[in-house]
Amino acid sequence: MGLSQPCIDEIAVSAYTIPTDAPEADGTLSWDSTTLVLAEIRAGDQVGRGYTYGSKAIAVVAEHLGKKCLTGQPALDTSRLYLAMLRQVRNNGSRGIASMAISALDIALWDLKARLLGCAVTVLLGASQSSVAAYGSGGFTSYSNAKLAKQLEGWVKSGIRSVKMKIGSHPESDPERVSVARKTIGPDVALFVDANGAFNAKRAIAMADRFSENGVSWFEEPVSSDRLADMRRVRDAVRPEMEIAAGEYGYDSLYFRQMLEAKAVDVLQLDATRCKGFTGFLEGAAVAASFGCPVSAHCAPTLHAHIGSAVSNFRHVEYFHDHVRIEKMLFDGFIEARNGKLQPDFSSLGLGLTFKRKDAERYLAWGEGEAA
Repeated sequence: MGLSQPCIDEIAVSAYTIPTDAPEADGTLSWDSTTLVLAEIRAGDQVGRGYTYGSKAIAVVAEHLGKKCLTGQPALDTSRLYLAMLRQVRNNGSRGIASMAISALDIALWDLKARLLGCAVTVLLGASQSSVAAYGSGGFTSYSNAKLAKQLEGWVKSGIRSVKMKIGSHPESDPERVSVARKTIGPDVALFVDANGAFNAKRAIAMADRFSENGVSWFEEPVSSDRLADMRRVRDAVRPEMEIAAGEYGYDSLYFRQMLEAKAVDVLQLDATRCKGFTGFLEGAAVAASFGCPVSAHCAPTLHAHIGSAVSNFRHVEYFHDHVRIEKMLFDGFIEARNGKLQPDFSSLGLGLTFKRKDAERYLAWGEGEAA
């Protein structure tokens, strides 16, 4: 007996801008709000949901792609629909905003497909592990040392065994801030730093040497990810116990291959909300596996708990302060870290998420905000 193929009959896209709970900054940027772009796709009696974080301009592109490429099409054909969206953005470029729009729609398609088939996304993808490790992330350069210490201490008390802080806004203060972080978390918790590309190679190498005094084991984007030769130079110069990580600004598997061929990183970061959804994430993870490189998920912890569980070379998920706060605020089914782990519900339908529309209404920045 053939499998019934319900067709997509409705698509809704909306954007919600949520103020931060305090001023935030990293090595190259400061901000006071975060925008979530939500895509909702209906077929039959089910609605699939996916989202990304970025400009509300993404919503305009996502709505166009949904109507042009998805409406009226068989909902289970995720690969064909993914390729249709890629073809549609050819003349405008497939990276940046277009890639993030595809990401939200692709994740919604996977959620919808799993719901139509009566299973969890993790089951549909095929789980390789029942839970994934999480590391606490925030430690913004706009925080005082006291606020930094309080946040890090909270993660450690909750059972998280790795934490990350931002550096680079005021390099002269970073060694002291890193020292405060190490004293706060103690000797047995892993300490990561993230410069968001703030340094040149020479400065990054010097800073890495200082950070090694406090046992920093992960240096993220010490230089811009666009300068792969410089990143390789930093990687070659730092102590063996310090890993270089980058990739969160990658939009496709070609970029990830170039990064790995350049031997620029020890760990490749993938972001399903940027690199064209779960389909793009799986492609990136396969490329990394071919190089024997582990992958780590950037932000959006609830989404990455699902896809990360299906990837054999997966290291951990970034439990990012802003996204944890937003996902907990706007979704029933948010996956909270427990003893340093994120565990998807294998008995749920799809991603197991329900959008709390009433709670989100006051943040609506684009779209009608109505369910598909």
